[in-house]
Amino acid sequence: MEDRILADAYNLKKLIREAEALADEAIIAMARLKQAMLAARQNPVIEVHTGQRALVRLTEAESQALSMSTSLLRVHDELSKVAHIHASGDSGVPTTIPPANLAMTPSEAKRERLSA
Repeated sequence: MEDRILADAYNLKKLIREAEALADEAIIAMARLKQAMLAARQNPVIEVHTGQRALVRLTEAESQALSMSTSLLRVHDELSKVAHIHASGDSGVPTTIPPANLAMTPSEAKRERLSA
């Protein structure tokens, strides 16, 4: 049974890191997209307001991606706590996430204010 717990722990460790990396890649891709959009509208032939709504929507998507990333950090933190209890045979380095990094993002705080 101990081998199964350790195998599951290693698999979860790999998968959470993969999910976190994919979230980061999405944020990077959106940053590149925003940079390209801003560069494209600097063309003197293009009106300065062109693409403004798309930029606003992209900024919203970036905020949502950051919220997703923060949520994944919270998942990682919880899994680390579970691993400490149930997979203590894992001699790997434990994951320590500072509490400030688990704080609410601005969009989460706004949603909480609106739902209150």
